[in-house]
Amino acid sequence: MERGRAKVRTWPTRGAARAGVLAPWGASFWPVIIDRLREWARAEAGPGRLLPYVPVAFGAGIALYFAAEREPIAWVACVVATAFAAAAFLLRRTRAFPAVLLIAALTAGFATVSLKAWRIAHPVLDKPVQSAALKGFVEAREERERTDRFVLRIAELDASGRAPALHRVRISVRKGTAPAVGSFVSLKARLQPPLSPLRPGSYDFGRDLYFQDIAASGFALGAITALDPPAEGGWRLRYAAIMQGLRDGIDARIRAVLGGDQRAIATALLTGKRDAISTPINDAMFISGLGHVLSISGYHMAVVAGVVFFVVRALLALIPALTVTFPIKKVAAAAALVAAAFYLLLSGAEVATQRSFLMTAVVLMAVMVDRRAITFRTLAIAALIVLLVAPEALVHPSFQMSFAATLGLVALVQIGMPTLFARADSSAAARAALWGGREIVTLALASLVAGLATMPYAAYHFHRITPYGVIANLLAMPMVSAVVMPAGLLGLAAMPFGLDGVFWRIMEIGIDWMIVVALWVATLPGAIGRMAAFGTGPLLLASLGIVLFGLLQTPLRYGGALLLVAATSWALMTKQPDILIAGDGRQVAVRGADGRLRVMQSTADTFRLKEWLSADADSRMPDAASLRDGVSCDADGCVAALADGRLVALSLRVDGVADDCTRAALVVAIAPSPPECAARLIGADLLTSGGALALWQTWGRDGGFTSEVVRPSGRDRPWWPAPVEVAADASVQRNTVRPAPVDATPAASDQREDD
Repeated sequence: MERGRAKVRTWPTRGAARAGVLAPWGASFWPVIIDRLREWARAEAGPGRLLPYVPVAFGAGIALYFAAEREPIAWVACVVATAFAAAAFLLRRTRAFPAVLLIAALTAGFATVSLKAWRIAHPVLDKPVQSAALKGFVEAREERERTDRFVLRIAELDASGRAPALHRVRISVRKGTAPAVGSFVSLKARLQPPLSPLRPGSYDFGRDLYFQDIAASGFALGAITALDPPAEGGWRLRYAAIMQGLRDGIDARIRAVLGGDQRAIATALLTGKRDAISTPINDAMFISGLGHVLSISGYHMAVVAGVVFFVVRALLALIPALTVTFPIKKVAAAAALVAAAFYLLLSGAEVATQRSFLMTAVVLMAVMVDRRAITFRTLAIAALIVLLVAPEALVHPSFQMSFAATLGLVALVQIGMPTLFARADSSAAARAALWGGREIVTLALASLVAGLATMPYAAYHFHRITPYGVIANLLAMPMVSAVVMPAGLLGLAAMPFGLDGVFWRIMEIGIDWMIVVALWVATLPGAIGRMAAFGTGPLLLASLGIVLFGLLQTPLRYGGALLLVAATSWALMTKQPDILIAGDGRQVAVRGADGRLRVMQSTADTFRLKEWLSADADSRMPDAASLRDGVSCDADGCVAALADGRLVALSLRVDGVADDCTRAALVVAIAPSPPECAARLIGADLLTSGGALALWQTWGRDGGFTSEVVRPSGRDRPWWPAPVEVAADASVQRNTVRPAPVDATPAASDQREDD
């Protein structure tokens, strides 16, 4: 087998290369190519090479579940997965084993998420409730820049029969008024259904809330009263209260010394509470490519474990007798594992933190048993555990970006760095290493690889890229690693003795430098890399390219690079919609002759409008005057022109609909309409059943439109109730409509999930 691996690394042989160059279409050319491809394929299918692909197949099964139009039958999925697992076991000594094993992993992923959805099945609020009396336990609390919010486990609900039996809801309150975790409270609240995607293809916050067992969102009306609980809240609630109290205590100690964004960032790094950071600083961090510092992930976990490992090992090494007879390295690894577990619990155990802890735990356990630590197997095991515990994490940007970056870094450590430093001139490399050259190169390469690996997901979910991410990370991360995180850990250790103040001051110095770097990089020309929205097809193709480029070890890996190029071209060619219509019909965006959107609206939903502009790679703010250029409005509604001069009308009153039907090419009516309309009519029936709508002009003889809705007819998922069937066409209709329900509930931003 070793001889075969050596042959794989030699491509092409000199004779073969000469023959290929001189006679590319000769008889000897294609047999050489075919032989090489077979050699590479055999090398890739060698012993121990299959495990990293198992979580890929497992994740593909989870993705297939979320792509289904209707909810699968969980027990059928389990039977199929069991059958393929048995087949893989029986065929384990045959050539068919790899293919059957991957199919078994795919069906297992599908069955796992199907079982999870079946286990947590709960009703979801389907229409707004203007006033509901609630009693329940506070299970979680979040501090935000302008408001706070908490999750309430409902014990009693009185909504006058207008709501199903809800289990959990998330309530927004005024800043500083959220009740304590673990308390039993009574309040009145206005509730609304979980937020649907704001445009076709955008992120589904309702799906996230469903898997968090949250059935509605809303905001408190009046005072919140603390009551004596009628029963015990359970051990989970007691644990949540203890951890929240610990986070609040750490935040209070930091708050006594630091203030503003320095305090918010310090708290975010140590406890995971990152919602109090001001918008300008938060935006600058993400624009500059330093946003990953605010989300506790692999870097933070590695620093915590590394600092504890180094300190414990150094202290034990001070005793000469222990260095000879005692395994101080393994003891240090065990202490680092305990510290990493505590950091996981303290920070809230989000998906990225879980992945980071699992990776760190596997590495430390490998040290304790004298095995190689950083491998693709380590990453594969961590991915499988995370997906088994929380399969819904696959569709969350945190999981996607975290594992993509880690895959790139593992490939860099195992393949790229050894090759790079082995080829460097030894004397020059030695001189550079004395001045930290190797560390600088390593940090630059790590930042570049992680940035490139996460770029498709940042572009898809957030419609942005970070062109100066390497510069920002080179300038800021050494300070974070050497000053900010070690000072924070020392501050935590000194808190019980009241000696933590000096460490928060040291931490502030590093945070100030990080903020300066973020603000400076964010002001560089072209720092805000905008990317227009594209579909899941380019994202899946890019993901496949990243997996192949990262996992394959023969020249076949360059096929992954070709897939990345194809995915990029596909994404850039995506045509943006000419018309966007909100799910309540009260906001309509029309693309004008200059290619930019114009907005007609009867309500100011800035969160939705920001999403539309971001998805269009438009730098304007929701209050920009240019968004209303060319829009004519009166008491009956608004009118705006498309690029070809045809009109789109938003009709608010019955009297205006008939007039709009005679002069507009398309009418969005939130008021009852006449039975006959010469224009294409989109009314409340379609919007209520299908949600937000996007339309593209077709240049046929009738000058019509093609469309895509958020909730297509026939789709029925637990977080997406089956839409009401309409008699007309799926995109437009000419029949009478009834008024759309007025949403008098909180702004959409109150429902937004933080990434």
